[in-house]
Amino acid sequence: MVNPFVTKGYAGAEYFCDRVKETQDLVQLLTNENNMALISPRRLGKTDLIRHCFNQPAIKEGYYTFMIDIYATGSLRDFVNVFGKAILEALKPRGRKVWELFVAALKSLQQELTFDMNGIPVWSLGMGNMENPAITLDEIFNYLDSADKPCLVAIDEFQQITQYPDGQNIEAALRTRIQRCQNATFVFAGSKRHLMGEIFTSPSRPFYQSVITMGLTPISEEKYTEFAVRLFEQHGKQLAEEVVHEVYSRFSGVTSCLQRVMNVLYFRTERGGRCTLEGVNDTIDYLLDLYSENYETQLSQMSEKQRIVFRAIVAEGKAKNVTGGAFIKKYHLWSASSVMSALKALLDKDFVTQEDGAYMPYDQFFALWLQRMQG
Repeated sequence: MVNPFVTKGYAGAEYFCDRVKETQDLVQLLTNENNMALISPRRLGKTDLIRHCFNQPAIKEGYYTFMIDIYATGSLRDFVNVFGKAILEALKPRGRKVWELFVAALKSLQQELTFDMNGIPVWSLGMGNMENPAITLDEIFNYLDSADKPCLVAIDEFQQITQYPDGQNIEAALRTRIQRCQNATFVFAGSKRHLMGEIFTSPSRPFYQSVITMGLTPISEEKYTEFAVRLFEQHGKQLAEEVVHEVYSRFSGVTSCLQRVMNVLYFRTERGGRCTLEGVNDTIDYLLDLYSENYETQLSQMSEKQRIVFRAIVAEGKAKNVTGGAFIKKYHLWSASSVMSALKALLDKDFVTQEDGAYMPYDQFFALWLQRMQG
C-alpha cells in the first residue's frame, strides 16, 4: 500500500477505521436473515462498512455477496441493467460453474449477452437490448432464490427509486419480489434521510415495517486518532495528535474528508519525519487549489437564485428556518417560496444536504473553497 489513508473504496480491514460495534451488529442481523436499511449522510463510510461486513469470515465463506449502486439510475430498466451486471461481475471470479447458473437463468437475454475470446460473459447491453425489464428482474430474483449459497444483496443509494417514473409501483414490485425470495437478504443503503424515511416508515408505502433501520454517526475522534497515529507509525513516520484534532474539528468527523486530508499529510511527511499542526492549513489550501476548477464549474451550473441560497447556507454552516423572515432578511433573499424552489434544486443536485431540520453544504471542501473565494 503506497498510502495507507485510502480515498477510493475499501482496501481491507487493516485500512478500515473502527466501526467494530456496527460491523458486529450488521453481520449478526444479516446472517440471521434480517433485511436492513442503513441510513446516513454520504461520506461517512456506509458503503465501505457494508464491504467490510461482507469481508468478515462469517459472510465471506458462506454467502454470495453483491453490491449494487443505483445512484446514476433513472428507471426500472436502468435498475435491472445495473443489478444484473453487478451480479455477473461478482460471480465471474468464482468460476464457470457459478456464473453459468446465473447466465442460464437470464432467458430473456440469451440473445443479448456476449462472450470474450476466453468464453467469459460480458454484460454490455444497451438500453434497447432489454425488451422487458420486469421479466429480466424476475429472472434475477429466480436466480437469487435458487443459488447454491445464500445471497446478500446491498443496494446503495436506494432512495433513487423514488425518482423513477411510476416510482411507487416499482417499490411495490420490488417489495413483493424481495418478500418471496427466501434465499437472499437485503441491505438498502441511502444518504437522503427524508426520502429513505418516507420509503421505510410511511404506513402508505410498500416497504413499511419491512426492515430493521440502522444509522451511522461519525467515527469518534479518539478512535480515528488511534487509527491515524498507528498508520503513520507503521510506515516509519510520526503524527502529532493535535493534527488529528484540528482536522477532525474542521470537518466534523466526516470520514471521506478526514481521509483525504490525512492522505496528503502522509505523503508530505518524509519517512522518519513528524507531521505537525503547521502543515494542516497548507494541505487544505493545496486540496482546494486542486478542486478549484471543478468548483467553479459547479457554481456556474447553478442559477443565480440557487447560488445566492447556496452562499447563504455556506455562510450559516448549518442553516435552520431557511424560509423564516430572519434568515431571508439576513441574506437579502426573496420570498419563502423562491427560497424553497432554489433549495429543492440544490438538494436534488446534491449541493446541499438536510439533517435534523438543518441544511448544510454536502461537500465541505466546496464550502471551504467558497469561503476562501469570498474572503
